[in-house]
Amino acid sequence: MKPEKLQLTVNFIKHGRQVVAYSPALDISTVGKTEKKAKERFEELVDIFFEEIAEEGTTEQALKELGWRKVKKHWQPPAVSQESVDVNVSMPA
Repeated sequence: MKPEKLQLTVNFIKHGRQVVAYSPALDISTVGKTEKKAKERFEELVDIFFEEIAEEGTTEQALKELGWRKVKKHWQPPAVSQESVDVNVSMPA
């Protein structure tokens, strides 16, 4: 399989002593002790993810279910936008 460069939105979330790296476009996450380590592990995870769906022959199905679309011969992830939203919630005391 020919390597292809993708641009994915990744959220880095501090959770205790760990940093979580999460991508909505692939609905996968991993953790690391630092943001740099979480990014490295995320890149490894993405590589494994694509290797596995290719080996299983489910690339098209998996990506379509995640909202990806094929343009010409290349897959494009869904557009992800982020914004802060004010919401009212009832929180337990």
